[in-house]
Amino acid sequence: MSTVRLSPKFEIVIPKELRRSMGIKPGKRFRIMRYGDVIELVPIEPMRKMRGFVKGMDTNINRDDDKDEERE
Repeated sequence: MSTVRLSPKFEIVIPKELRRSMGIKPGKRFRIMRYGDVIELVPIEPMRKMRGFVKGMDTNINRDDDKDEERE
């Protein structure tokens, strides 16, 4: 696990080994989210690249019966 430091300009450098393993290039865009005390960066991918990324995913889901309590 690598440690990074926040610069006076509030910038963080992603470690080289992580950039290489994930193919991160300059100009890459990310969504940033907060989960409690955790900051998460999620790479933004173009929709064309996402085509077929869930191929083979099991879409059978056991669902509860739909009930409309106002009608009862």
